[in-house]
Amino acid sequence: MTQDIRGLFVVAQTPFTDAGAVDLESVDSLCDFYFRHGAAGLTVLGVAGEAAKLSMEESIDVVRRYVQRAAGKPVIAGVSNSSVAQLATLADKVMRAGAYGVMIAPPPGLRTEEDVLNYYATVFERIGDVPTVLQDFPFSTGVWMSVPTIARLVEQHPQIRAIKEEDIPSAAKITRLRAALSRHVSILTGNNGVFLMQELGRGIEGPMAGFSYPEMLSGVHRLYSAGKVQEAHDLFNLYLPLLNYENQSQWGVAVRKEGLRRRGAIRSAAMRAPGPKLTAADLQDIDLLVQRLEQSLAEAGA
Repeated sequence: MTQDIRGLFVVAQTPFTDAGAVDLESVDSLCDFYFRHGAAGLTVLGVAGEAAKLSMEESIDVVRRYVQRAAGKPVIAGVSNSSVAQLATLADKVMRAGAYGVMIAPPPGLRTEEDVLNYYATVFERIGDVPTVLQDFPFSTGVWMSVPTIARLVEQHPQIRAIKEEDIPSAAKITRLRAALSRHVSILTGNNGVFLMQELGRGIEGPMAGFSYPEMLSGVHRLYSAGKVQEAHDLFNLYLPLLNYENQSQWGVAVRKEGLRRRGAIRSAAMRAPGPKLTAADLQDIDLLVQRLEQSLAEAGA
């Protein structure tokens, strides 16, 4: 991670077969799909990538396969773990497999600012100079990191090259971070991209989010970066109903994987157990949302 990361870094899904095995062939087709639809890079082994359901060996296999298929395009690997020893082992192995860097969120159980600072000091002592994305996602981790704490982490640890900011309200926190940081780092945002327009207005480098239509995320970023702000808003609004429908935690991941299956990116929409399964009524809801999206795109000539 030798320069700023910017553009769309898709939070990639982990494809499984209907029987629950990792589907490496679908990793290939999904990787191609993401880059064909405007991704600048990928983030694998994230929360939405069902990383917690993978063994260490499976995690390494998935990263290696994405890296090989990406053919030189950047792949960031999530390595968050309550065990620093396991985190360090995975970080070493994914970097040896060719990852561009790692993403690390604080583990549940950290209660004070001092806890957070001490945790990352221990992590970086173990992993060394590995380029790192600091993930601030308190609604997943249960750990709230203040702007001054994040600023101290960035100042103390040059390994931190980017921040994935997912606290809410994200736009307000991004503005405070820009004012507080002692050096420039890229700020990318998640939360399924639902606040992307406001976050772009606060100067983020791009979205780090998943969506079954990644061309919207990349297209909005491209338009906004070119100064075509109204066009970016218009494009975003066309997809907003379906985007909101996917923004429902792990159940939303099931919706997203169904969308990717329908678009030919993966062979099966299965999530590894324990995980939600869509009902016939859910599939009808998706049918309607997709039909309305296609109608809106046709009417807009998009």
